[in-house]
Amino acid sequence: MTVSDEQRTTDDEGGQLALDVDDLPGGVRGAVEAVLMVVEEPVSEVALASALEVTVEAVQEALREIEDDLRDGRHGYTVRSVAGGWRFYSHEAYSSVVERFVLDGQQARLTQASLETLAVVAYRQPISRARIGAVRGVNVDGVVRTLLTRGLITEVSHDGDSGAILYGTTGLFLERMGLESLDDLPPIAPYLPDADLLDELAAEGRA
Repeated sequence: MTVSDEQRTTDDEGGQLALDVDDLPGGVRGAVEAVLMVVEEPVSEVALASALEVTVEAVQEALREIEDDLRDGRHGYTVRSVAGGWRFYSHEAYSSVVERFVLDGQQARLTQASLETLAVVAYRQPISRARIGAVRGVNVDGVVRTLLTRGLITEVSHDGDSGAILYGTTGLFLERMGLESLDDLPPIAPYLPDADLLDELAAEGRA
């Protein structure tokens, strides 16, 4: 990406271009919009403020203005806070259009087995493959590999007793689910087996 002569300023001591967003046509709001157009994952208010060399309050005000202007659906996109950061998303009013475009000829939805496994990981993380298999009653090695490849789960630690790899969900999972944090998951965890029962089931499966 190049910087126009109008935007180019003197380098600061760190070798980066000095920045004064107030000199830009759209000010802080325009600068925030420009950054959100190129990010590949949600970016926090603090990160935006640091990059633009403005206060967090200025970024928050700009985000509120953008959110208010895009709320009515006259544009095909909006801005939302997901997984601890902000990013542009297609507006929900156009979900059917986007779904038709994305899925036309390239079905990319997760299988039922993948969705069930992902749910177990989300509600019982950190959790081992053996425990996941105990809940689902089948071998989950292939499904776990699929979820790892898609970046929806990741290795988070190892079990202190068995040394088994423990898995948890990722920021991408939160983003795809439209969740701010795991606390926003529907409260169904009490209906899943507790850890002791999972260990018993897992042991039976290995026997």
